[in-house]
Amino acid sequence: MKSMTGYAYVEKLCGTALISVEIKSYNSRFLDLSVYVPPFLSRLEMKFREICSGAILRGKADVSIRIKESNPDVKVEANPLAAKQYEDAVLSIARSLGREGEVVPLSLIIAQEGVLSAQKETDIDSYFKLIEPVMKEALAEFASEREREGEHLKKDLLKNIAIIEKSTVVFMEYLPQMEASFKETIKARFLEIAGVVDEQRVLTETAALLMKYTINEEIVRLQSHLSSIKKEIEENPAPGRKLDFICQEINREINTIGSKNQMIIVGQSVIEAKNALEDIREQARNVE
Repeated sequence: MKSMTGYAYVEKLCGTALISVEIKSYNSRFLDLSVYVPPFLSRLEMKFREICSGAILRGKADVSIRIKESNPDVKVEANPLAAKQYEDAVLSIARSLGREGEVVPLSLIIAQEGVLSAQKETDIDSYFKLIEPVMKEALAEFASEREREGEHLKKDLLKNIAIIEKSTVVFMEYLPQMEASFKETIKARFLEIAGVVDEQRVLTETAALLMKYTINEEIVRLQSHLSSIKKEIEENPAPGRKLDFICQEINREINTIGSKNQMIIVGQSVIEAKNALEDIREQARNVE
């Protein structure tokens, strides 16, 4: 099990290039992956996205690739015609202002667009071979951190599941008393109204009441859901979405038991189970 939140940063000197890969992720229902590369390597973005999406299944993840080169292979070209046109334009303005003889600073001319152009000589395949191992190391570190956090989440989840299981034991323990209470209530009503107890009628009314208010089926389904959620936690490497669905089913059974309950101690266990389930749902939002 992995947490959806994590962070990793790896920096390596590869020849004359200092390459760094930074990965950070947050909670999200689906995979929301953003990969940032230097503009001159934009053609490699999809390749790195494929590598990352194979390692990150869920969450909002930002992957940033940075390169600092001590000796970049850059080709600079000058456009003397454009430089001359800029100079003539500036001198024309100077004459119109009565400032003939003004000298146009060279720094002003070369700062104008189109006078100098720089193009980086880029061997895409070479850059990919340099960056790929750094990215894979960062992804491994990222996965390791998320697994460590996932172990803490797993312990919290199992602790809260145990609380709900304890509540389920209470439901089972007091189920016979709840059913007996229905029968005694009906007997008392017969004595109050008719002055006598018709056992056959009491059994019929009790059966009808049990059909409406017994919690036996809810307990069976609740136990099944608890078994399912533990199995997902123990066996599924990315159970996040499944946990959310099972929590909805558990919540439905606990609410139904609470609505049918007639006993204070069972009501207390319902509250404890609801609190534990809320903690489970909160933690599950951070599970991949």
